[in-house]
Amino acid sequence: MGFAIVGDWDTAEDRFLDALQAEMRRRGMVQADQAEIRESTVVFHVLEPGRIIPYRRRSQSVYVVSVVFLDQWPDNLLHFGYPMLIRSLGNLLLMTDRDPSACRAAFVTLEQGSYVVEEDGGFDRWIAKVVDRLWPLATSRLVINNRFEPDLPEFLWEGDAVSKRLCEAGRRLDEWDLLPAPFPMEQLLSPRDMRHIHHLFGIGGLSYGNLSARCPSGGFWMSASGINKGAMTTVGEHVLLVKDYDETRNEMVLSVPPHIQPRRVSVDAIEHWMIYRDHPQVGAIVHVHAWMDGVKATQVNYPCGTIQLAREVAGLVREAPRPERAVIGLKNHGLTITGTDLDDIFERIDGKILRHVPMV
Repeated sequence: MGFAIVGDWDTAEDRFLDALQAEMRRRGMVQADQAEIRESTVVFHVLEPGRIIPYRRRSQSVYVVSVVFLDQWPDNLLHFGYPMLIRSLGNLLLMTDRDPSACRAAFVTLEQGSYVVEEDGGFDRWIAKVVDRLWPLATSRLVINNRFEPDLPEFLWEGDAVSKRLCEAGRRLDEWDLLPAPFPMEQLLSPRDMRHIHHLFGIGGLSYGNLSARCPSGGFWMSASGINKGAMTTVGEHVLLVKDYDETRNEMVLSVPPHIQPRRVSVDAIEHWMIYRDHPQVGAIVHVHAWMDGVKATQVNYPCGTIQLAREVAGLVREAPRPERAVIGLKNHGLTITGTDLDDIFERIDGKILRHVPMV
């Protein structure tokens, strides 16, 4: 992999950027100039807080870290930084003091998480800690491509009892106020940038939770990406049947009705596929942006839809005393809950959910 730094900065910011480049090179990444940016490149896009310019990557595999230097530290990192992250079309926002001697940086993720990395043991140790947090995110691999095969049996075009229960579960979570509305990207992005995001990633909104249930006929039903999970009705549009994962082509394989223009499945489909594959007794999975006390959690806040996050969550499910009834925390993100069926999950989490996810 390679990396590049683009954008505008002044000499006051050179110390941080020079140290960042040196640490990336020390870890084995090759530095590229802007003309050499192609697949599997990490791009640090330096921006002014009052002048956020989008970076239009040419490939999904280009990971963009939007970098902003601050004269004044915000009271609320997420509320201050999240609009900048969206407008910059970045995967991650890194904010730090214009004076690098403060040794303080904040990260804001697309999953609406925020956390601070500080160090009182010196500048070089702080830079290493910053790259420690960046490295696993920037080198992870997305599994978000979908292959739609119009071969869904006609008797499933209107769904089955399981898919209808999935839609009811979405409405129930909506009543519990655990599934906020999809983030209104169109309010922050221009029509041109919205078209770019849709073309590159096939999404029109951000993932904010998902549900799935094993289909008796094979595969599993799962909610679509970027929809209101409290108003799911149509097979192929709101609920999709996931058949398999094609590792060679790195894409989820979906069976859809031939007469429907399908939507993409949730980005967490690869995670659910791994869990269902390994544990035949798991009948349903629910993911929410909430928390429960005492849960075992992932160690790295990998982005949603990456093979690395899927493997870590699936591994923790495997280690649970009862994999078919596991509650796994996703660092700085939320919960993945397995059950024998959807009713089993709701009975176990009712009254135990904490709305605020700890950010560490």
